[in-house]
Amino acid sequence: MPSEELLMERNDRPGAARGARSAGRSRPRGARRILGLVVGWLLVLIGLAALVLPGPGLLALVAGLAVLAQQYEWARRWLKPVKEKAFAAAAQGVRTKRAIVLSFAGALVLILLGVLWGVNPPSPAWWPLDERWWLTGGWSVGSSLILSGVLAAVFIVYSIRRFRH
Repeated sequence: MPSEELLMERNDRPGAARGARSAGRSRPRGARRILGLVVGWLLVLIGLAALVLPGPGLLALVAGLAVLAQQYEWARRWLKPVKEKAFAAAAQGVRTKRAIVLSFAGALVLILLGVLWGVNPPSPAWWPLDERWWLTGGWSVGSSLILSGVLAAVFIVYSIRRFRH
């Protein structure tokens, strides 16, 4: 059983209720807490999806964990190794000029595909399916591809500035 001094010390800190460690910060409350939970989990889900789909998966995952780390100890524990892996992947991605060129080419392809998707030209003669299955989604899909390409280019520039000497 913990001593009375230890219990008082734990309960004197802001946000210490229910055994939470806050590292000198108080936990958000009310609407701010709910907004943080929604944004944090949304970023985590987007990050997980973007690990296999086009987009900055590790970055969104790190951002989501950073938001959730304001409220949860488990998120603080997960944040450090995920952040290290994200930075290691970013450093690896700009190690050579060839990798940089290929990364920028990939970002450009995403942007061009997004524009094509948004413009939605008629299906070509070689398209085997019905016309309605050609580039479905219009600008909603196209804009997400464009955003993914722009974000990828921004993160490539960031990685070059941070990790290439």
